[in-house]
Parts: sequence; structure tokens; C-alpha cells
Amino acid sequence: MNFFDALKTSASGMSAQRIRMNVISSNLANINTTRTPEGGPYQRKDVVFAAGGPDHAFRDMLEARLAGGSTPVEVVGIVNDTKPPLLKYDPQHPDADEKGYVSLPNIDLMEEMVNLLSATRSYEANVTAIKASKSMVQKALEIGK
Repeated sequence: MNFFDALKTSASGMSAQRIRMNVISSNLANINTTRTPEGGPYQRKDVVFAAGGPDHAFRDMLEARLAGGSTPVEVVGIVNDTKPPLLKYDPQHPDADEKGYVSLPNIDLMEEMVNLLSATRSYEANVTAIKASKSMVQKALEIGK
């Protein structure tokens, strides 16, 4: 793997984690949203990652890896969580049904915070990898003087 492959891999990881942090932030911002333009409560979203992206064949990725290349991570989709909404009894709420229950997004605050922390740590790890690659190249250039 050369210097540029290392940078490309770390940069793709940073980009993917940035998208993940944005999706998690959207989930947190909509934790109490009971009405969306599509109808019903907000649905929690999640990011799907893949090595090399969805259009890369396994053979191509394996050959690139064996040749010493890198396999960047890519976001291949953002999917809605399929868990049913939470029902809360609140007959005074404007979105309550005839029985007095309100459908709330099935978003767990603690789970989202853990996911956000994980995404932040992954982003920071990629920043550290870029700094380490840069430092190695600088040392190599100093040796060559």
C-alpha cells in the first residue's frame, strides 16, 4: 500500500462516518416527531456501509487487495428502521388516535448517543491514521536529504 492509498482509505472512512453522524443527529432531532409529510411518526434511519461500494465485484476487490491496493469504505444507503412506533397514552395530544394513544418514533436516546460516540471515535481514528501517514512521509523525506 502506498501513501495515497492510505490517505484514500482514511478519507473514505472519515466521509462515511461524517454521513453517519449526520443521520444520527437527524434521529436525535426527530426523537419526538409524531407527524411527518409521509404520514405517521418519524422513522429512525441507519447508514449501510460497504467496502468498495455496491458496484464492485468481490473478485475485483480481492485482486486489488492482493496487488497491495486499498479498499475504501462507502455509504451504500440510508435505510429506515423497521421497528414499530412506540405507543404512548396521551389523549390530549393532537395526534392521538381514537383510543388516546400517540405513535412516537422508536428511537432510543442512549443507543443513538452510543452510536454517535462510536462514529466520532471512528472519525478520530481515521484522522490519526492520516496524521501518522503524513509523519512517515515527512520522515522518509528527511532521510532522503
